[in-house]
Amino acid sequence: MPALSASAPGKIILFGEHSVVYQQPAIAVPVMEVKAIAIASPAIGKPSNTVQVIAPDIEINSTLKTLPLDHAISMAIDLTLKELGISDYPAFNLRISSTIPLAAGLGSGASVSVAIIRVVSNFLGQTLSDEVVSQLAYEVEKIHHGTPSGIDNSVVTFAQPVYFIKDRLLETFPIGKPFTIVIGDTGIKSSTAVSVGDVRKAWQADQKVYEDFFESCGTIAKKAREHIENGEIKKLGPLMDENHALLQKMNVSSKELDTLVLASRDAGAWGAKLSGGGRGGNMIALVDEDSSENVADALMNTGAVQTIITKVGN
Repeated sequence: MPALSASAPGKIILFGEHSVVYQQPAIAVPVMEVKAIAIASPAIGKPSNTVQVIAPDIEINSTLKTLPLDHAISMAIDLTLKELGISDYPAFNLRISSTIPLAAGLGSGASVSVAIIRVVSNFLGQTLSDEVVSQLAYEVEKIHHGTPSGIDNSVVTFAQPVYFIKDRLLETFPIGKPFTIVIGDTGIKSSTAVSVGDVRKAWQADQKVYEDFFESCGTIAKKAREHIENGEIKKLGPLMDENHALLQKMNVSSKELDTLVLASRDAGAWGAKLSGGGRGGNMIALVDEDSSENVADALMNTGAVQTIITKVGN
């Protein structure tokens, strides 16, 4: 039996983070420049029903049975085995690596889960549909995010731009004209579960104010979809700025994120905002392709630890 591999991209949320948890629309796109990779290979000489998990990035080299049941990796494997209806399988090694920064809003958890689910099912002779892969990854996302919206597992699984409303059918939509995004990483790891939980507490304490925030974010996402479909890319810039201001009011931005957002605008970005759970992680800037390097340099000079230039709809 040969070794098999599977990969899954990272992702960024363009519009609608946090409000998407409250049935408002959000737009997310894959980031193909970074990815998670899972490789399954026969573990010759080991007893059946043994999985050796090797994940150097997080210092794991142990059997599946010795991993905690609620560990994201073991959960992804167990859910896949249950979905396949397999209780007896040949021993195999599972090696996991990723170039996606952890806890940075780039979908690292969902990407790893999707890669694992796909490679395990393929190695055991079955191919799961994208819909099933996404649903299994969503279950694992509950470990990372507490009450996930479902957007990370969706965009990572389908590797297409998505317009997402929680508990509704996933929508993909056409990109009228490719556009360029510069991603700036603060280098600060931040738990999406914590920031989502804090927003929920704030919403419970003042529902009227926060529902106004969420509705405004939803309106921005709807407008953004229209502009993207029509190829009116520069019009996305002010919408990004408006969305960031709302996220600041929700107390999910940070000094470091705000500094990078302002630096990118000063360097010529058409608009910028945080992306993901906030409190750290990444921000994104909409730029003219010719100015992308200048904006990336400005971000590095202002404290970013890494930048990624990605093209949406290429």
